Amino acid sequence: MKRSKIALALAFSATTLFLSACNDSNDDYIGVNPEQTYISETTYNKDQVTGAASVKVMTYNMVNVLGKTAKATAMVMFPKITQPADGYRVVVWEHGTVGVGDSCAPSNTTINPRFKILADTLLAAGYVVIAPDYEGLGTPGIHPYLNLGSEAKSAIAAVKAAKDHYGSQLNGTWMSVGQSQGGQASLGTAEYANNDASYLGAVAGAPASSLGKIILEVAPAALADIEKKEITANVPLANRVSVDSYATLLAYAALTGVGIKAYDTQFNYRDIFQERAKPLAEFAEGTTGENGLCLDNDVASLSLIEKFKTDIIKFMTDNPDKKVMDYPGLDTNNFKTNQTVQTFLTANQPGTKRIDKPVYIVQGTADTNVPYPVTQALVSNLKDTLGSPDVVLDPVLNATHTQAIVCRNLQVYNFIQAKMPAKTGITLDTAAIDASMSPHCTGVGL
Repeated sequence: MKRSKIALALAFSATTLFLSACNDSNDDYIGVNPEQTYISETTYNKDQVTGAASVKVMTYNMVNVLGKTAKATAMVMFPKITQPADGYRVVVWEHGTVGVGDSCAPSNTTINPRFKILADTLLAAGYVVIAPDYEGLGTPGIHPYLNLGSEAKSAIAAVKAAKDHYGSQLNGTWMSVGQSQGGQASLGTAEYANNDASYLGAVAGAPASSLGKIILEVAPAALADIEKKEITANVPLANRVSVDSYATLLAYAALTGVGIKAYDTQFNYRDIFQERAKPLAEFAEGTTGENGLCLDNDVASLSLIEKFKTDIIKFMTDNPDKKVMDYPGLDTNNFKTNQTVQTFLTANQPGTKRIDKPVYIVQGTADTNVPYPVTQALVSNLKDTLGSPDVVLDPVLNATHTQAIVCRNLQVYNFIQAKMPAKTGITLDTAAIDASMSPHCTGVGL
């Protein structure tokens, strides 16, 4: 039975600190301040999108991890294609890991080139694209990184705000697409919007999941195998996938720890790192939680991954008998036993609720950040254990973490068009779409 908006508002005001960590009442989630969603918009001027007639940065209200109304931002891209008689359909893009600092928010930076490929395809077909920054990115408050409920609520509230503002320009129906953190977010959106008749399905590329299992069980064995081959091939430390992948996982762990502070201010994320790595983990937070380093940056000194990678290389250079997993990064005993961490990992695992909407999951088999077997297990749980009726896993042979969803750009478009036709009368040149993928898919089995 659905609760009234008034009852929901009262429930939010009484919510405890761990509201977002508890995935209850997903199917009844409305996700907006009943009094006001849309606030304002400005013109996005950091970059250009070829297929967009306009790109705005919309500010709107959402319910944050503390159960309070908070401002959030999202890019809104309108196509150049003439509006269908019954309004444009909406695709929500949920981005991958960028960091927790405000400067990392997609609306504050140039647009990821991989996202541009998909955005241009969707815009060319006549879809409106809405790209939330997520709670706390570019707006006050720490971004609760990998918090499933927060990500979903960021998306749902952004769509509601756009509908309120643009009215009949939008048809009302929508779908979600995301990569990595955004893949997790897209699955979370499908959970929270499960009973929303206007929500028509999800695409998830390499969805972040089972972070604890990856860090403690999967990564050590997988990276040891990769490292063995790299040593045999005499690959320099700076060029080793094993080193870069472990640095990335440590950066994820640091961002996760800082993100937990968004709703548990007493949590000391430094405790899950060994002494050598603690100062590096602090770069994720910065001095305020709003000015931390982004996950990656063209300027190495501003990249969280590079901070860890540089120190791993120094450690292995100083200790030539050591392997990459010997680097004193995480305090694995604390990570395994810290109740706050374990609660977070359990509560924010995607794919633990039945999803009744179509789901298309794209996963590279050479992904070292979210290994293929992890996603395979997630899909098996969704389908076989939970009985989700329409979940498809598409393995992309030899594709890495960021390659897979780009290599399946055409298939993603076809999935969206099949489940939610744009109805603009536009027929895209599939050969051109294939050509746009090629530079990103060298050596990938298609």
